[in-house]
Amino acid sequence: MKNFIKIGSALAIALGLSLGFGSSVSADQQKNQVLDRIEQKNKMVWGTKADTSLMGLMNIKTGKVEGFDVDVAKEVTHRINPQAKTEFVQVTSGTRIPLLINNNIDAIIATMSITPERAKTVDFSKPYFNAGQSLMVKKGSDIKNISDVNNRKVTVLGVQGSTSVEEVKEKAPKARVLALSDYATALSALKAGQGDVLTTDSGILAGMAKDDTSLKLVGGNFTNEPYGIAIEKNNPKLVKKVNQAIDAMQKDGTYARLMKKWFSDVPGMDWKEMAKL
Repeated sequence: MKNFIKIGSALAIALGLSLGFGSSVSADQQKNQVLDRIEQKNKMVWGTKADTSLMGLMNIKTGKVEGFDVDVAKEVTHRINPQAKTEFVQVTSGTRIPLLINNNIDAIIATMSITPERAKTVDFSKPYFNAGQSLMVKKGSDIKNISDVNNRKVTVLGVQGSTSVEEVKEKAPKARVLALSDYATALSALKAGQGDVLTTDSGILAGMAKDDTSLKLVGGNFTNEPYGIAIEKNNPKLVKKVNQAIDAMQKDGTYARLMKKWFSDVPGMDWKEMAKL
């Protein structure tokens, strides 16, 4: 687990920050400090998930996290500072922003959609992955797109509390929507025939379809919710360098190569189209 760090006490520290125990450093003093730290230490620490197939998943044989997010992070690090090592800290949706704000990580690359609400707390790079809500069905299904879902005979599976459930109700109001406790349960229900289609973020569905040849994605994305790299506010130089790195990866073919590496075998996913940021 050489290049993957697990932080045990970081959450406690982050909680201290949220309670107001942070240092009283002025905004001017803090400006661009993350880039300065990367350049001084020759190391860039990323927060990434380790439980999302294709994007960031722990390889139990090697003890390292692997996936598209990880490879993009390595490329961005090298383009910002060729001398810098890339390190990873495991995060969840709930811990990633506190860890960033508390300086336990330098940036977040963890299937994080760019939203106005999140942008109040962190700054985002330009999109690095064209995510959005999509559909997954069993092979042989007649469902081809979201229009086919808008039918009283169709049962859509989703997860309780997710925005995807509300979104599909709006896009396909005639369908019956069944919200289950988690994605594992929803996936089991789809395979057992208790529903006709499973909907959530395309990145998550891609991992499911990759691991099960009886499933496929259909219809492309019917919402636009691209992923961005999150950086602590007041670090405009780092945001600029990250954006320049993403542009360079697209220009020299690296981005397309990584898309092909991770998504070319996903049934129903057009990786070439996805590579067009």
